[in-house]
Amino acid sequence: MPSRSSARLAALTVAAVCSATSAVVLTSPAHADSVRVHDVQGTTRISPYAGQKVTDVPGIVTATRAYGSSKGFWLQDPTPDDNPATSEGVFVFTGSAPKVAVGDSVTVTGTVSEYVPGGASSGNQSVTEITKPVVTTVSTGNAVPAPVTVDEDAVPDAYAPEGDAAAANSVNALTLDPSAYALDYYESLEGMNVQVEDVRVVTATDPYSELWATVKPWEHRSRRGGTVYGSYDAQNTGRLQIQSLGATADFPKANVGDTLEGATTGPLDFNQFGGYTLVASKLGTLDSGGLERETTQRQSRGELAVATYNVENLDPSDGTFDQHASAIVHNLQSPDIVSLEEIQDNNGAKDDGTVDANETVTKLIDAIVAAGGPKYDWRSINPVNDQDGGEPGGNIRQVFLFNPERVSFTDRAGGDSTTAVGVTKEQGKARLTASPGRIDPANAAWKSSRKPLAGEFVFRGKTVFVIANHLNSKGGDQGLTSQYQPPVRSSEIQRHAQATAVNAFVKDILAAQKNADVIALGDMNDFEFSGTTKILEGDGALWSAIKSLPKSERYTYDYQGNQQVLDQILISPSIRRGCDFEYDSVHVNSEFNDQISDHDPQVLRFRP
Repeated sequence: MPSRSSARLAALTVAAVCSATSAVVLTSPAHADSVRVHDVQGTTRISPYAGQKVTDVPGIVTATRAYGSSKGFWLQDPTPDDNPATSEGVFVFTGSAPKVAVGDSVTVTGTVSEYVPGGASSGNQSVTEITKPVVTTVSTGNAVPAPVTVDEDAVPDAYAPEGDAAAANSVNALTLDPSAYALDYYESLEGMNVQVEDVRVVTATDPYSELWATVKPWEHRSRRGGTVYGSYDAQNTGRLQIQSLGATADFPKANVGDTLEGATTGPLDFNQFGGYTLVASKLGTLDSGGLERETTQRQSRGELAVATYNVENLDPSDGTFDQHASAIVHNLQSPDIVSLEEIQDNNGAKDDGTVDANETVTKLIDAIVAAGGPKYDWRSINPVNDQDGGEPGGNIRQVFLFNPERVSFTDRAGGDSTTAVGVTKEQGKARLTASPGRIDPANAAWKSSRKPLAGEFVFRGKTVFVIANHLNSKGGDQGLTSQYQPPVRSSEIQRHAQATAVNAFVKDILAAQKNADVIALGDMNDFEFSGTTKILEGDGALWSAIKSLPKSERYTYDYQGNQQVLDQILISPSIRRGCDFEYDSVHVNSEFNDQISDHDPQVLRFRP
């Protein structure tokens, strides 16, 4: 996912706005007797006054922002028009601590600007602002306009209109229909004082003192209190990001399923990290839902337990080894095989050519022993320096941990960072030409991305082929609140090519041995319903076992209020056919504000 930054990017020029959308008709500068906030906002996402000067726009100051790089205040007209598509609020960008106070009645003269959080290339919607303001205080101590209550009855069930095909599917020039589409409804309130009441937290508080809540309590609710993202047509319209205008130290440390009791009130803003955001002047009181970390069932003597766990850029300098070890031993019940993703080299992000990760892995294995777990053995292949993506200098890779008291690894020489592993047939059985080995590492599909790691394991005399994956991330995709609808998922191009390569390799194994037990697992960076998964599953070679769970339990990651699947374990027909496997998404991270990774581990138990 994209990195976070508080830096304010330059506002998009009106020329750029016009070039990215349908033509915008600009009016002549107008005067105080005719221009009010709703005129500045207009009936589309782009102000009819964009790039022009407006004079003496009146309103009441509803909130001020004196921190960060986007300093200013929100202005709202206490005398609204009768058009629900026009917002009565607007942000006034001062660039320094504003000299007005909440309740001041002011007039503002300045230039109307369309600021795009994240820059034009992000695809984000713009925020209508008044910049370079000259502010005149008319009176002080006035009542702030009453907040608009945002609730399940107000927010439409449809998420967004189809964009204008003549403008690259942008919705910017479309007339807002707040009664039909959630994004239009939120846009019609941009800059206004709004309120939510008794809302449930659906993404835990993050390190940037923000959380996500839902105003629709029953919208695709998970059994643990979140909101599940189950298809590209179910964006979950009740989700709303919440920040605070107060001190970050006072922001509640919430988990999924907690509730903000009472009213949370403040202006509705838009930012690059989630879109529409209630920036609270007043926060509700946190009521804990008592969520606890899950523990999976221990495998029986005859069951093989195989897990995948993204440990989020783990390197020897991290302080999370004991917690990861505890999760593996206690919450995952010491699986027989663990595919680890995002194991960094021995000095982490220091970019000095180091690629070995023996210190990182050994430190984790020792912590597992100290937590009461088995003495795992491990296999991996070092990447070529700085060629596998991830944090620069970190050289992330997949690693197999395995419990030698329960399972053995078939070592077969020849595997290295640039040599492709193949499949041969001996005595009617498939075997890898190298174990461990990397799948087609020279394929352009793996450019700046992790190459899959394949290995042969033996459990109770039966061979199991395991392929550890970490596919291309979703970085660069347009967000759900993009001005382009539907959003463009550009990262799929590479991920689909990667899935094609993995599927072809699995088919090679099954061609040599029809009943081979094959598991492809890891951070697939895509949903169980996605095109990526369909390609991985192609021609029945694999099946994503998370689909054996009820839809309300299918998630491994929690992003912007949507609980979703990124981590998967896919199984070959021989494993699926017996129907004696069990699958568990073990929720120990994604729902908690004190997570040690942003991913939940997955466990498959079956009898080879």
